[in-house]
Amino acid sequence: MTKTSPAATITSSELAAQIAQLSLDMKGDQILSLDVKKLTSITDYFIICSADTDIQVKGIADSIRKNTFHKPIRTEGYEQLNWILLDYIDVIVHIFRTTERNYYEIEKLWADAPTTEYSDDDFTTVNSIAG
Repeated sequence: MTKTSPAATITSSELAAQIAQLSLDMKGDQILSLDVKKLTSITDYFIICSADTDIQVKGIADSIRKNTFHKPIRTEGYEQLNWILLDYIDVIVHIFRTTERNYYEIEKLWADAPTTEYSDDDFTTVNSIAG
């Protein structure tokens, strides 16, 4: 799926990479991009990251919202700040407090998805499926 606008054209994979980089810039931890295009029709990518404090969770979400050309159609979790969801249609972002992420382990639900892990050094593909 591709998002378009008069000012810019960006693919879902480019948006996912941009969001992952913004999360990394805000010191997000354990940043994963899961390519779920072949597994579900709800979205192309899940971006999952975690942070240790409420302030950091909010800071990551605010940075993504401010610095991406596209705005999310829906946001959830700003009240509690333990799991913020940003829905960009083609990319769904999950920003967790570390304790909640460890509890829910949602990346395990999508274990068959090709996964890219982002870190300060570089990004690496951690798992992929044949196809």
